Amino acid sequence: MKNSVDPLDSNPVPVQQALVVVISGPSGVGKDVMIERMMGSGRLGFHFTVTATTRDPRPGERDGINHHFKTVDEFMTMIGGDELLEWAQVYDNYYGVPKQQIRDALGMGKHVIIRVDVQGANRLRELMPEALLIFIVPPSLDVLQQHLEKRGVDSDKEMQKRLVAATTEINQASLFDYSVTNEEDRLDETVDKVVSIIESEALRNPPRVVSI
Repeated sequence: MKNSVDPLDSNPVPVQQALVVVISGPSGVGKDVMIERMMGSGRLGFHFTVTATTRDPRPGERDGINHHFKTVDEFMTMIGGDELLEWAQVYDNYYGVPKQQIRDALGMGKHVIIRVDVQGANRLRELMPEALLIFIVPPSLDVLQQHLEKRGVDSDKEMQKRLVAATTEINQASLFDYSVTNEEDRLDETVDKVVSIIESEALRNPPRVVSI
């Protein structure tokens, strides 16, 4: 990436490239709380993409904030209208990433943060080879299970399904550009690592330019 240079300035300032950042990891690893902390850090100008989903809202979740909650028919209409960058059926529900909010945010020079499952991240890599992919790793499966239990939203059968899926997903971490372990009770450290990666990659030469 080229620097912005003023002939009278002996210390040129690097120009940041607005990035599409895909954050993934197993269910229960803490992606949501990590992204919330990132948004409150004030260190980055970015847009967090709100995904569309057919699952029911969890306690405290709000439509348009945590997800765009849709009926199956509404979701199928979005697919038919080519409104989604990618979509997938995960744990018996549909999830998808709307295109327009990504275009709008990049047009304003903001980094776009997309939170998806590993299956979705793999598809986004194919659709946007220049996207930055970051995988969040749990310190152990035991800790991951504790998080799922504390969440209290899954049956034992559902939780075991998620733990089995987590093992497979963790084995795919090497396919991502970076892996960051979310150590227990060290959320701020995790956020600092992720933000530092984004800041560094935004100055990369050549830049990661994503077209949608």
